[in-house]
Amino acid sequence: FYPAKAEHGKVVPTWNYIAVHAYGTPAVFSDAERLLKVVTALTDRHESARAQPWRVSDAPADYIDGMLKAIVGFALPIERLVGKRKLSQNRSAADMAGVRDGLAASADVRDQTLARFIPQGVSE
Repeated sequence: FYPAKAEHGKVVPTWNYIAVHAYGTPAVFSDAERLLKVVTALTDRHESARAQPWRVSDAPADYIDGMLKAIVGFALPIERLVGKRKLSQNRSAADMAGVRDGLAASADVRDQTLARFIPQGVSE
C-alpha cells in the first residue's frame, strides 16, 4: 500500500492495530446459577439478530445443567485500561493514505474498520 515502494523501495510491510489492555484481578467461579446467567446473557446477545433466535430455555433443563458443569466462568473487575494504537504514524502522508485506501478496499470488515481510524490530511 506504500507509494514509497515504487519511489525508492525502502519499505517493509507492517501491521496497524488498535488494542485495549484490561488489567485487574481475575476471579474464577463455577456455581451453576451464576454460570446460567452469564451463558443466558451471552446467548441472548449473540442470537438476538437472528430471525428465530435460539434460547437457553429451548434445551432441556437437565441438558443445560450438564453443560454448565463443564464450564468455568471468570470475571475480571477492571482496575485499569491502557489503549494503544499503531496507525502508520511513522509513515509519510502519502503512505498513510495508501494504507488507509488499501485497507478500506479490503473485503475484510476488520480492515475496513481499521482504515477509518487512520488520520486523513496528515502533513509530512
